[in-house]
Amino acid sequence: MHEAPIIELGGFHLDLSIVLMMVVTCTIVFVIAKLATRNLSVENPGKLQNFMEWTTEFVKNMITSSMNWKKGKPFLSLALTLILFIFVGNMLGLLFGVVTEYHDPAKAKIFGQEITSVTSVLEEAHAKYPEEEAHAEVAWWKSPTADAGVTMGLALLVFVISNGLGLFKNTRNYLKHYVQPYPLFLPINIIEQVSKLMTHGIRLYANIFAGEVLISTIMTLAKASVVGTIMSIPLLMAWDGFSIFVGAIQAFVFVTLMIVYISQSIDTHEEEH
Repeated sequence: MHEAPIIELGGFHLDLSIVLMMVVTCTIVFVIAKLATRNLSVENPGKLQNFMEWTTEFVKNMITSSMNWKKGKPFLSLALTLILFIFVGNMLGLLFGVVTEYHDPAKAKIFGQEITSVTSVLEEAHAKYPEEEAHAEVAWWKSPTADAGVTMGLALLVFVISNGLGLFKNTRNYLKHYVQPYPLFLPINIIEQVSKLMTHGIRLYANIFAGEVLISTIMTLAKASVVGTIMSIPLLMAWDGFSIFVGAIQAFVFVTLMIVYISQSIDTHEEEH
């Protein structure tokens, strides 16, 4: 597996590849939205406008399937942004990879900062095999959603929004549901809320990370020999096609669960209790 380009900044360990890919993903989503709404036309809409209208209608149907549209309308922009961000992020790791190789710990620097993940690997390898030349490969381009920190951050955002809305907009019923059907169930209901946070983020991360690991394995096969290169081509094409499907499904599932969690906080409990 390739190493992540991690530097230490202000006492924090910062993964530069994730920062890069987050910026790239946000930029692509912004450009798509900007181009789709730049020249709006009723009589002769462009392809991007049609795509954005279809996506908006699709997300609207997702919302109305879980809650009343009057209550769900304020979350349309959030759901639309998230589904585009996650889908684009899922796709980026399929396009290509940018990998750099380091042999000298002294040269493992960027912007004057030491890439600690690389120097530690090189020093450890040199200590074990002093007579051999150590090397470390660093991956700079990958899906941001293949990082647990990103997916758990998105899940935490959803967790705070859904529970915050329940607490401040539906306070009585929201708090009451923690002791339903009996007060004895309070710990279980709290664990349920925490488990929603964990599974929401880990599900997305595990699916995208597993896909990138398999792609990396196929690329390793391609480097092994001419036969490996020939065999890897159909395998890579097949897996990339399947990964597009998986990436779309995971974006859909993540946003669907967000809508359900919000609905349960501001709507469901109110009706049920």
